Amino acid sequence: MCDSLVAVAPETAVGVTLFAKNSDRKAEECQPFLQFPAATHPPGSTVRCTHIEIPQVAETYRVMGHSPWWVFGFEQGVNEHAVAIGNEIIFSRELVEEQAGLIGMDLVRLGLERGRSAREALEVIATLVETYGQGGPAFAPGAAGYHNGFLLADPDEAWILQTSGRRWAARRARLDAISNHISLKTDWEIGSRDLDSFARAAGWWTSAGRVDVAAAYRNPGIPGRISEGRLRRACELLARARGRVDRGSLERILRDHLEGGPSRLPGSTPEEERYFTLCMHSEPVGTTTASLIAPLPVSREAPWPVWISFATPCTGIFIPVYLDGCLPFALACGAEAPTPESAWWTFKQLQDVASTDFPRWTPWLRDAWAPLESQIEGERREVEAQARAAQSNDSSAQLLSEFMARTAEQVLKQAELLRQRIESGA
Repeated sequence: MCDSLVAVAPETAVGVTLFAKNSDRKAEECQPFLQFPAATHPPGSTVRCTHIEIPQVAETYRVMGHSPWWVFGFEQGVNEHAVAIGNEIIFSRELVEEQAGLIGMDLVRLGLERGRSAREALEVIATLVETYGQGGPAFAPGAAGYHNGFLLADPDEAWILQTSGRRWAARRARLDAISNHISLKTDWEIGSRDLDSFARAAGWWTSAGRVDVAAAYRNPGIPGRISEGRLRRACELLARARGRVDRGSLERILRDHLEGGPSRLPGSTPEEERYFTLCMHSEPVGTTTASLIAPLPVSREAPWPVWISFATPCTGIFIPVYLDGCLPFALACGAEAPTPESAWWTFKQLQDVASTDFPRWTPWLRDAWAPLESQIEGERREVEAQARAAQSNDSSAQLLSEFMARTAEQVLKQAELLRQRIESGA
């Protein structure tokens, strides 16, 4: 389960497109943040994805993103051309292929590595879907696969892409969100050649007019309460901020718990729509395990930050990171078992102790994080100014790397201290 949001530049307070996503997966699934350099590849090269090997392209771009520990790809990420992509599980009437193929996270990373714009990345993903299909475990090792929806954005435009097997449809987005169901109707702008004919042959669409993708393909057996309320809530909060969307408003949306604000309130059950909030604490369906907010500037000459968090964003902090620089080891490490050096596991353990009494500890955590958030923001602006004035790209990257290392050390130390204070009753 996931939720992705976008506001193109005219809808924001900062004049640049803003992309955001909560990655909702199994609560214990570690999801570090990885970075890969740009590279060139000789003819005949291949790339091993999660389940299959496919031909490599001649050039891949610099990328970074949140990656569940056992997969090749990303849940959400960005590339050096300021393209951002996130994926969602969606449910179709069409059965998932039994044979191994590409999973949604593979497609996010491949789209970022091969796409210089949102539209180009969309075409990359659509072609890969048509060629290799979507099959193999995607929610956990050994679990079933699923169909995928994607939100793709760049400084100039954004697209919603939704798939069913090897079929797909897409439309441009402006102030939009997607969740875990097929939401494109007759408003799609481009699609696979057999999108209409396949639905008609299956008896899912019998009208004379243009195929309604949701009406034809959406699986009616999946309860709407799991994702419809979250999509409605995301769109409502975006609409309230129309023309004023900024990083702060997106942080609040990703931390949203309806009437509880950033604090999860007890009392709902999985049979109720309000159980499934944007900040997910909704086992056995899913829990937010990582979040990302990315401004996508037209000019990438100056350092441009991306903000990430680990575990549930309501209990943690958003950390600025940069493609121009080397990520600290703590952010990029983590596997199936807890390790003390892993940022993801550190924040997961903080979330766990806060879960003993969310109404008490979440507001306390928000107050406790505030001074460090302010300190990091002030230092960020200063370091970025220094990086812009640096004599070389290497010097600029070194400044950003050192800042990320200091920041990671500070937030991990604070997270551990806060965990200990909660355990002792604060």
